Amino acid sequence: MFLIFEEKNNGAIKRITGRKRILPNSTKKIKSGHYKFSAKINNIKGDFILDTGASTSCIGFDQISHFNLKNEVSKIKAAGAGAINMKTEIAKNNTLTIKSWSFLKIDFVLFDLSHVNEALGQVDEKSVHGIIGADLLKQTRAVIDYGRNCFYVK
Repeated sequence: MFLIFEEKNNGAIKRITGRKRILPNSTKKIKSGHYKFSAKINNIKGDFILDTGASTSCIGFDQISHFNLKNEVSKIKAAGAGAINMKTEIAKNNTLTIKSWSFLKIDFVLFDLSHVNEALGQVDEKSVHGIIGADLLKQTRAVIDYGRNCFYVK
């Protein structure tokens, strides 16, 4: 069975059918075709793209101080979206907050997202702080509802 919860204006949670629901229209389809939403990392707001094709969630190097991340050296190289062999670091044990739901001990890969933000700029979209990828979508048992521009987490 699949249950859905919806947050009401007074902060109460109403059971609709058994999964926590990030309110409809919490994601916005942008001109690049991606879905963008706001979330908090370590209680600091940022803008993120939902990307099921990204194996790991990541944040740009230039956002380390913005989110108060404790970065560590990594020997892993990143590739994707036209860029290969990119240097990475890792930030462990962070808190991710989406609406009123928080997820603890979340790790993010850190690398240069300038190519992503340049591509967004080419279609007149604002830069993002990071990408929420398949690792977190799987960990939170997320379901994306493209028709309603929202996603659900458990």
